[in-house]
Amino acid sequence: MGIESYIVVHNIAKRHNVGTLARSATAFGVTELILVGRRDFNAFGSHGSTSHLRFRHFHSLLEARNFLKEKDCDICGVEIADGALPVNEHPFNKSTAFLLGNEGTGLSAKECEICDFFVYIPQYGCGTASLNVTVAASIVLHHFGVWAGFSERIREGNKFIVAERPVKQAKYCTETEESIIEERKTRKEHASNGFFDESRNGDSASNLLDALFNDE
Repeated sequence: MGIESYIVVHNIAKRHNVGTLARSATAFGVTELILVGRRDFNAFGSHGSTSHLRFRHFHSLLEARNFLKEKDCDICGVEIADGALPVNEHPFNKSTAFLLGNEGTGLSAKECEICDFFVYIPQYGCGTASLNVTVAASIVLHHFGVWAGFSERIREGNKFIVAERPVKQAKYCTETEESIIEERKTRKEHASNGFFDESRNGDSASNLLDALFNDE
């Protein structure tokens, strides 16, 4: 088997970020998106890419680490940390799983413990302390793809050609872009009428995955 890349997301705070991560993952050749802990997410922003990506869920970081080590993967934390290496120097050795931290607090001590090394993205402007998690993931995955020598997708006009959707949808995501758009319209209508409680999420379409995950 050739070089592969994985994304590991642990208890991400903003569920809609997973949809955007899925879009970047498919663009840059990620094999699987691994969710650890919290498993519900909103696919809005994925533009249908969740149909082309495999998802896997683990209850704990240790379970995820054991799975990745069986795949002979390095685990790389994406963090501005002491000892982190510049991603543009491509400090990779083999198949790699990229662990992304919480948007506000970054990687926790437990997350850092399972990492083999860390990379950071050099910044040149003075206006922000860090990048959005989905932007950071895109940059890191692109660098890894360059290092790994992934084949560039064929282009047509000003777009890359998208493969036909698999006949069988991905096991962990049955949401469609249309269903999320419809949900948002409904939520806005309810909000304008005073019916929608932003903190209530038990029966929203974005939680469909909670009933679809099987224990690994």
